[in-house]
Amino acid sequence: MSKIKPLIVVFGGILACIIIFFSFSTRIDAGHEGIKVKQYGTSRGVQDISLVTGRVWYNPFTESIYEFPTFVQTADYEAFSVNARDGSVFQVDPTISFKVKPGHTPQIFKEYRKSLKEVTSTTLYNYVKDAFRIQFNKYTTDSMISNREGFETSVQLQLSHELDRQGIELLQLTSGIIYPASITEAIDAKNRAVQQALQVENELKVTEANARKLIIQAEAEAKANQLRLQSLTPLLIQQQFIEKWDGRTPLYGSAPVLFKNVQ
Repeated sequence: MSKIKPLIVVFGGILACIIIFFSFSTRIDAGHEGIKVKQYGTSRGVQDISLVTGRVWYNPFTESIYEFPTFVQTADYEAFSVNARDGSVFQVDPTISFKVKPGHTPQIFKEYRKSLKEVTSTTLYNYVKDAFRIQFNKYTTDSMISNREGFETSVQLQLSHELDRQGIELLQLTSGIIYPASITEAIDAKNRAVQQALQVENELKVTEANARKLIIQAEAEAKANQLRLQSLTPLLIQQQFIEKWDGRTPLYGSAPVLFKNVQ
């Protein structure tokens, strides 16, 4: 009995150490940054350091650990309406890809006191809306359609600048712009007119080519006929007559003659 008690004490001590180990530490997964927040004391608030990947020690009674992913995130936002400078209403269905810049997770948490998922669905969405609204206000409908690439570049530059100030790197922006129905119908009508014009032009080219072909054939045939007429001399006619003669004496009038004068 005296030997069992020390074993129980040792086992209990080991178990307590294991509980303390897991209770007073946490593991920051790869592709994440952890930040330590003091809940009490004069130095309470977000610490100005980012905890690297690995196991982190902390006091669960006075401190909290938050994880922020630093790998690439993609947000596919709901579509919203926005007006061009001349009043036309466009639909925007944006998607962005971004990531938190290394070492900036404390800055983001200090600013918003939210998880990255919450920041993405609220704050970043508002930045996206503002970027499109500001840039659309600089373009008329015609200028936006004729220079859509330049428009989208300006939106991306503005959004990238705003997110960079928040410690976030914008990697890609897809606008998903949907034109107003009237504009779409006008573009479709224009495309149909262009296609019809091209079809008529092609048919005209075929007709002209066929006409030129007929003219060339007629000219060639006329020239051949002219050459044949020029080659029909009296001697050639008599030679052709002899080649085709069947041996019988032809009759002209009342007396048989072999040849008839050819004028």
